[in-house]
Amino acid sequence: MIKVENLRYAYDNGRVALDGVNLEIADGEFLAVIGTNGSGKSTLAKHFNALLKPTAGKVYVDGLDTSAEKNLWRVRETVGMVFQNPDNEIVAAIVEDDVAFGPENLGIEPAEIRRRVDLALETVGMTGYRNFSPSKLSGGQKQRIAIAGAVAMRTRVIVFDEPTAMLDPQGRREVLATIKNLHAQGLTVILITHFMDEAAAAQRVAVMEAGRILKAGTPREIFSDVAEMKRLGLDVPAAVELAERLRRRGVRLPADILTAQELAAVLKGK
Repeated sequence: MIKVENLRYAYDNGRVALDGVNLEIADGEFLAVIGTNGSGKSTLAKHFNALLKPTAGKVYVDGLDTSAEKNLWRVRETVGMVFQNPDNEIVAAIVEDDVAFGPENLGIEPAEIRRRVDLALETVGMTGYRNFSPSKLSGGQKQRIAIAGAVAMRTRVIVFDEPTAMLDPQGRREVLATIKNLHAQGLTVILITHFMDEAAAAQRVAVMEAGRILKAGTPREIFSDVAEMKRLGLDVPAAVELAERLRRRGVRLPADILTAQELAAVLKGK
C-alpha cells in the first residue's frame, strides 16, 4: 500500500528532518509510529499524502509516486489525514455539513453525499449529533467528527498525526476506540502518537530517532526492552512499566507482558 524508499527531507533552513527512511506499510495494516519530539514522526506522516514531497528518495502510495504532480489527486483520494487539533479542521457550523464538505468538493452527487455522511457518522458513533454545532461538542467528539470527514471521503488509508494529544482521558478513549473500529473494518491505519498505550493497540510499531526508523516490530517485541525504550527517552505502556518494577522487587513474571489484563491474569495465578 505505502512504500518509502531512502526518504530524505530537509526544510528550507537546511535542517534535515528525515534522513534515509525505509518503510513498507501493508494494505489493511495498523502501524503506530513513536519517537521523541523532533524525531521526524509528523514530517514522515505528511509525506504519506503528499503534503510534503521528498528532498530525495521516493514515497509510493498504491504504486503512485507522491512527488509527481499528476498523481496528487489520486494520492489524496487514497490517503486521508487527521491532525492534533480538530478545531483547525472543522469548517462548517453544523456537524453533518462539516462531514459533507470533502465529498462536496469532489463534485459527488447529493444523494451519494447523504449516504456517505450517514455512514461516516454511524462509523464514529456520532449520528445523534448530526445537527449540532461543533462548538457544542467535547474535544473527543470534535475529533470524531474530523475522522468522519475522512471516512466520508472513502479513503483507504487514514493517517492520524497525534490525534489525542489535546484531549482529556475520556476523549482519548473515544478516539482510540474509533481508530480501532476503522481498522477492524479494513482501513489501513497509521497512528503517530506519544502515548505508548495507544501504540500497544497497533499491529506493528516503528520507532524513530533523529530522522530515521531505528527499529520496527510488534508492540510486544518493541516494549519488552524497557531499558532501551528509556534510553531513547520514551515511555512504555503502564502495564509494562508496572511489570518491570515488580520484577525488580523479585516477582517472577513473563518478559513480554503488554497489557493490564495480561498482568492481572499472571498475578492472579500466583
